[in-house]
Amino acid sequence: MKNFNKGILFAISVVTSVTLFAQQPYYNGVNFTLTGGALKTELANKITSTHRTLLSYSAVWTELKITDLDPTNSSKVLLLYGYNDTDGSVINDRTRSKNSNGGSVGDWNREHTFSQSLATRNMTTGLPNAGTDAHHLRSSDVQMNGNRGNRKFAGGNGNAGNTGANWYPGDEWKGDVARMMMYMYLRYPTQCIPTNVGTGSTVSLDDMLTLFLDWNVQDPVSTYEEQRNTRLEGSQGNRNPFIDNPYLATVIWGGTDAENTWPGTISINEQQIENSFTIYPVPSEDGTVHVYFDYNEEVKSLALYSVNGQKIKMREKPIFENNEFVFTNLTKGFYVL
Repeated sequence: MKNFNKGILFAISVVTSVTLFAQQPYYNGVNFTLTGGALKTELANKITSTHRTLLSYSAVWTELKITDLDPTNSSKVLLLYGYNDTDGSVINDRTRSKNSNGGSVGDWNREHTFSQSLATRNMTTGLPNAGTDAHHLRSSDVQMNGNRGNRKFAGGNGNAGNTGANWYPGDEWKGDVARMMMYMYLRYPTQCIPTNVGTGSTVSLDDMLTLFLDWNVQDPVSTYEEQRNTRLEGSQGNRNPFIDNPYLATVIWGGTDAENTWPGTISINEQQIENSFTIYPVPSEDGTVHVYFDYNEEVKSLALYSVNGQKIKMREKPIFENNEFVFTNLTKGFYVL
């Protein structure tokens, strides 16, 4: 940066960057020094290129009898949205015999967690469509599945059920749902958009819902999720990265820190990245200064301070247009960004 003796001057130091190192061999070759949208793209490429086996819809019946087994009882499957095996209502059942699949009352069937009709292109059951991806197909009671229908997911608490015109998956299942929706967005980015299947606000990067990021934090990964993720790698070839490490969602989209399941292999590095952005004009004569970033996924806030340490202006979640943010109405002086 050149030295000037008039106008608005800036001393620049931006501290950011997250470095990850994966433990699972599946992720060999993934560049975990990336963050934000770049890491999202890297993981999307991985789960797409390794999705070698495209299941038929009929084959999913057999698949779920393996992937959805109750970790405590291998003769039963766990039922998505279910919560009570002893209240006398089959609709609420949490478990059921793995062989009781079909379309009648008391059976379990295949729930499209990302409802087919909510996709931007309606999922069909032929190959190679999102409708047969077992990473989001789950065993569910026939009637419970029907009750959910194509309702969008929304916040709530307690057991699964309607919340207005929408659907709450239940305290036990909301994290599962969130991680499945994140996977579907990476695997089918133009078809399975989070805002189509859930409600509420989105984060600044793209269409990811704050709701799903919160659920990812509030309901940690279960042994059941880990079990089915490994079995699906064996049958389909790919994994759900957000089950392997929920913190990857934080690295990509931000929000409250999710659990980091790769302890000892993640570190936060402070780096000076003054070569990654440009400020102009310097000095400024009209009180307007443009800050252009080569990339801005990591920029959570921008703040201007006087040389005496007084905060002059603060912008949380700054909105960038073509990677540029503009400060206006500044008075002459020397500022630190």
